[in-house]
Amino acid sequence: MRTNEQVDVVVVGLGPGGEHIAGTLAEAGLDVVGIEAELVGGECPYWGCVPSKMMIRAGNLLAEAGRAPALAGEAAVAPDWGKVSGRVRGEATDDWNDRVAADRLTAKGGRLVRGRARMSGTRRVSVGDQTFEARRGVVLATGTRPRVPPVPGLARTPYWTNRDAMAAKELPASMIVLGGGAIGVELAQVFARFGCRVTVVEGQDRLLSQEEPEAGELATRALRADGVSVRTAARATQVGHDGTAFTVRLEEGGEPLRAERLLVATGRYADLATLGVDAVELDPEARALHTDGQMRAADGLWAVGDITGRGAFTHVSMYQAEIAVRDILGQPGPDADYRALPRVTFTDPEIGAVGLTERQARQQGLRVRTSVVPLSSSTRGWIHGPGGEGFIKLVEDAERGVLVGATSAGPAGGEVLYGLNVAVHAEAPVARLQHMIYTYPTFHRTIEAALGALN
Repeated sequence: MRTNEQVDVVVVGLGPGGEHIAGTLAEAGLDVVGIEAELVGGECPYWGCVPSKMMIRAGNLLAEAGRAPALAGEAAVAPDWGKVSGRVRGEATDDWNDRVAADRLTAKGGRLVRGRARMSGTRRVSVGDQTFEARRGVVLATGTRPRVPPVPGLARTPYWTNRDAMAAKELPASMIVLGGGAIGVELAQVFARFGCRVTVVEGQDRLLSQEEPEAGELATRALRADGVSVRTAARATQVGHDGTAFTVRLEEGGEPLRAERLLVATGRYADLATLGVDAVELDPEARALHTDGQMRAADGLWAVGDITGRGAFTHVSMYQAEIAVRDILGQPGPDADYRALPRVTFTDPEIGAVGLTERQARQQGLRVRTSVVPLSSSTRGWIHGPGGEGFIKLVEDAERGVLVGATSAGPAGGEVLYGLNVAVHAEAPVARLQHMIYTYPTFHRTIEAALGALN
């Protein structure tokens, strides 16, 4: 028997952003129902950010040990994938059990309903035989799913997505990675460092195609140094599996690639049709839900996270969640501002970026000045030695004299990015940045050189 119930707010999807909204509104005294089809906490803690960075930390330790002879003396390590998978299961995911996260929500006063939800009208959500009518509104925070390309034969094979890679108890002997974006290159490097023979196949002419060309070139060099075969401008035309191994044929012809495992890392998509957004007159075939500056997608409907199309990053989801919470509570606050959106690819070296790439800036009609300075030009880069490759790239709007984008690649590149993030967000004048005092000897001192090299 179907039941109807009135509540204040319904949050569909309890990833980082959705969980934060549900918990915060419940603590504020609202009657909140959070609906989750999988695990409370979402992709990030169980199959994304957290376990992958544990893997990357382990792989980086192996690489550093390999650099020891050139700097400090003999060192020997024996890779053990069991250490990695054990930490992922025990420390990151509780063996993919969300009880801690679920209890965290209910302790704040929120109610958890498990199931797959669907919009059934304005401020109405149905899940199973229950329908919730939200007095204040509904928040959609359902994230995205792996995009599987329509390569003939692929759907009939036991391919991996990022989730399978995170849960791998044993290291495969060989692996083909379809996709050279952040997920693909991060996992390719990790698996290679533990002894897996890896080939990356990317349809664009470079890895990390959404970032600066210099970033893709650096990632290619880094992966090849770890023994990864990188095939760019290469498209899969046929995938097969004989019960033992995968075979991938490429458009360019030649001998097909063969490996024990195939990882599909060709992007992600928002499944708006399953959410039933057509019930509130939104396009179920859209790539993302358009929101205004206060995260409103329609009357009585807010959206946060990956489904807004602003980047599949936990930090974006949390940023948007804070805005949505304020708006639902009727509190004033600034609109969302994505000019200084930061992102990091956690390869070794790390590749951090913020704001516009040079290409994006030129496409917007800006008069652009740029500079690219290698880390090796700084004393810290020279001191660091092996493993210290990287660069700083700056993109300036020359008319206004402010940075609109930057890339920080190298050891701790994501941490060095922070200062550039502040500069882009605050629109600090380049002339003022050029007269800052930059700590010696640090990697971020290269920013001073890059500012002086703008042309």
